[in-house]
Amino acid sequence: MFDKILIANRGEIALRILRAAKELGIATVAVHSTADADAMHVRLADESVCIGPPPARDSYLNVAALIAACEITGADAVHPGYGFLSENARFAEVLKDHRITFIGPKAEHIRIMGDKIEAKRTARRLGIPCVPGSEGAVTDEDEARRIARDMGYPVLIKAAAGGGGRGMKVARNDSELGYALATARTEAKAAFGDDAVYIEKYLEKPRHIEIQVLGDGKGHAVHLGERDCSLQRRHQKVWEEGPSPALNADMRDRIGGTVAKAMSELQYLGAGTVEFLFENGEFYFIEMNTRIQVEHPVTEMITGIDLVNEQIRVAAGAPLSVRQEDIRIEGHAIECRINAEHPTTFRPSPGTISYFHPPGGLGIRVDSAAYQGYRIPPHYDSLVGKLIVHGRTRNECLMRLRRSLDEFVVDGIDTTLPLFRTLVRNPDVQNGDYDIHWLESFLKTGGLEEN
Repeated sequence: MFDKILIANRGEIALRILRAAKELGIATVAVHSTADADAMHVRLADESVCIGPPPARDSYLNVAALIAACEITGADAVHPGYGFLSENARFAEVLKDHRITFIGPKAEHIRIMGDKIEAKRTARRLGIPCVPGSEGAVTDEDEARRIARDMGYPVLIKAAAGGGGRGMKVARNDSELGYALATARTEAKAAFGDDAVYIEKYLEKPRHIEIQVLGDGKGHAVHLGERDCSLQRRHQKVWEEGPSPALNADMRDRIGGTVAKAMSELQYLGAGTVEFLFENGEFYFIEMNTRIQVEHPVTEMITGIDLVNEQIRVAAGAPLSVRQEDIRIEGHAIECRINAEHPTTFRPSPGTISYFHPPGGLGIRVDSAAYQGYRIPPHYDSLVGKLIVHGRTRNECLMRLRRSLDEFVVDGIDTTLPLFRTLVRNPDVQNGDYDIHWLESFLKTGGLEEN
């Protein structure tokens, strides 16, 4: 096992990793920018190192500073959390060159899955069902038109190196295709430094279903069921739950078994999430995230398995602590991402939290690094915390979530708590009757203001 882990992240995920490491008896090093000097994970870590000024490029994305922090403190492993350098294959390779363990997948798998086109090729080879689309990058408008006509409109143009909705455009006919192709390439170049795009069939009303996997890097992999992340705004997940209201046990076993078999063949190491669009009973691969997910607590609540603990253990060479037959889905869990944003305009709201009262009680978990008097800095994402609620049934979970949201108080800044208080009372959400476009439509029709 490792002697000391450096946590190359900030906020709630840094605190989450710190807690897992401490429970394993491992010393921790917190790194931070000058803007995060008073962060909770910095206060609780065994050691801390300032790695630069507030801009992420000068601190949390500064590989040289992170390596220096490892050498100064004697850390023999780095956990990258999510975001920042968590899916940077070069960072994993640089750590290996310095004989420091990257707590995450092998660099080759990060690189494969980070390229959307190569990821689809790999998924097809491993027997994972994919959305119909181009075999590779599309650069010529005539070629794009031929592909679109062959598969049928509407089509979705996506950045090969992208994510989070950037470099994604829908074309519903030939006249829209040229503009969509050019715009997607321009956005992709600006956001990712790579203008490569590909085309796939646009599904009208799909759900977003993702399968959580764990692998030991030696050919043993398991799946831990699914999470439904269909409530999204601008392709950003807002509300996640598991199991999905749209799946039955046979569907879960079918897609979970397919993914676990593929990860075994790939000899995947650590935690990963294979994401699908789901429509009319069929699954279509869209991407794989080779890291811990923001919404990983949903899986932990319904399986009782500590995913970060497993990440650390397998990175150190230990076997998985569970077999597929050991994994049971118990009850239902929902996670709400509470951001420092105006609840209707979604304008960021950095500032000082004047009062902070999280909810409590049976089945309630709050993953947050916030506290009364903490200042939300303007330099990073706006996540204040995650409210995760578990119940024996989905209905019990919803009622518990409703009570918890009413109990949650964050004063001094705007937050998205009012949005969730509205959603939990909405009949479509209560019935699980929604798709990836539902929330955008709801917000456009003024659903939040009316409640």
